[in-house]
Amino acid sequence: MKFAVPTNQKKLCAHFGHCEAFALMDTDATGKILSEAYVDAPEHQPGLLPQWLAQKGVTCVIAGGMGSRAKDLFSQMGIQVVTGAMVEDPREAVERFLKGALHTGANVCDH
Repeated sequence: MKFAVPTNQKKLCAHFGHCEAFALMDTDATGKILSEAYVDAPEHQPGLLPQWLAQKGVTCVIAGGMGSRAKDLFSQMGIQVVTGAMVEDPREAVERFLKGALHTGANVCDH
C-alpha cells in the first residue's frame, strides 16, 4: 500500500486541502514501512489533490478532516480514506492503521 498523510511542519494537518506537504509512505504486505518522503503539496485548487495523489500511486489517505467532495473523488478512484485521525506523527498514524489500532474521531472538516 502507499499512504498519503497531509502535513504542516511534518505533523498531521487537520485540514486536508490546506496542508503544506504530504508524507508519502510505501509499505509491504507485512505492514512494514519501506520508504517515507515529504512532498510539497500543489497550490490548492478544488478537486486537484485526489487526482494528484492518485498519479503518485497512493492507495490510502489518512487525514484529520476532509470535505465530502474530496472524499467522493478519492472513492471514485478506488483510494481508501480515513478521517478523524488524531495522531500528530504521520509515520505513527500509518503504523497504527496497519496494526488496526488507529483511533479516529470526528471528521474535522464539514464542507
